[in-house]
Amino acid sequence: MLKRLAPLSALTLLLAAPAYAQASDDEFQQCIATLGDQAREAGLSESAIEKALSDVTRLERVISSDRSQPEFVQTFWQYLDQRVTDRRVERGRELLEEHEDLLWRIHADYGVRPQYLVALWGMETNFGGYFGDVPVIDALATLACDTRRSDFFRTQVVEAVRILDEGHMDREGMVGSWAGAMGHTQFMPSTFTAYAVDYDGSGRIDLWNSLPDAFASSANYLQSLGWVDGQRWGREVILPEGFDYALAAPDERRAVSEWRALGVLQTDGQRVPYSGVEAELMLPSGYQGPAFLVYENFRKIMRWNASTSYALAVGVLADRIAGAGDLAALPAEPPEAMRIDDVKALQEALNALGYDAGPVDGQPGPQTRQAIRGFQQDTGLPADGHPSPRVLEAVRARGDG
Repeated sequence: MLKRLAPLSALTLLLAAPAYAQASDDEFQQCIATLGDQAREAGLSESAIEKALSDVTRLERVISSDRSQPEFVQTFWQYLDQRVTDRRVERGRELLEEHEDLLWRIHADYGVRPQYLVALWGMETNFGGYFGDVPVIDALATLACDTRRSDFFRTQVVEAVRILDEGHMDREGMVGSWAGAMGHTQFMPSTFTAYAVDYDGSGRIDLWNSLPDAFASSANYLQSLGWVDGQRWGREVILPEGFDYALAAPDERRAVSEWRALGVLQTDGQRVPYSGVEAELMLPSGYQGPAFLVYENFRKIMRWNASTSYALAVGVLADRIAGAGDLAALPAEPPEAMRIDDVKALQEALNALGYDAGPVDGQPGPQTRQAIRGFQQDTGLPADGHPSPRVLEAVRARGDG
């Protein structure tokens, strides 16, 4: 039997690869035949396999989307401004009220509060406004028969055939993103088959046309990840003068009471509460931007989509939908974005100076940020671990010195 892959978000899958080659038409057809064999090994019916794979089209636009690389690393403010808009907050509040009874029933069953489900819905498809327009089977097969990430997408094809075989959706109705994410909250097929539920009692699971199914499936997924009901995702905070920014690191988790003792304030100027709940301090724009204490539920959002900007945006949007105001630390002017090539140059220069920034890939992940933090501590800069033009200039100057 084919082993099911652990469910992942579509955006989590965008991993860089050093080389690739596109399959020929003959190789593509052979790959489709192999996918059919894998579906048979998984115990799926011949009729479902035939419906899914008899007329698969390789989609060049999917390959193009998979290969596309941004020129800039989007700043946190750019990301937030595009996604947590006043209009989206207003619409989210309207929909929260409209579906209040349903959402609270789901909360009673799964322990996820309504504002989080509405926020995820808004982030993923703009409240169902756009699911994507790509045939899911074709998109998945295109990626499964490519040389990048083929193992993952081969499994996704099999799980998509399973969805057809179980009668949840027909092939024509399975449309989604270019990477095969589906429905109101953009589940990958493996997430669908593992966590989606028939909440409306129709006898099938429909994440495209049934909000009860879509909301309950999302809540079931979060619950399975260990979502803690009654605990917020995190909060914006104010740091005192002279604060040690090196404490904004994943290995510096400590109880909220300890952050209180360090002088961390709520945005109303009061100390954060006495609490034994563990929290991590995050500075998504560096020491000159907003600061957040994030809790365990933040990490569950990160399991949905492994992007700190995404998880912060979901939390902020959920708070605002529930009635909170805008963030306190709004920038006077937008911070400067870094080019991908500049991040690569920064990684290369840090590595040359003996700070292990990891692969030179243009992605400022935890290892790169730790290297930046080490350099900042050694040179007397605010040790926020944040990549910026100023840090690049300082690293280059040290390398030239």
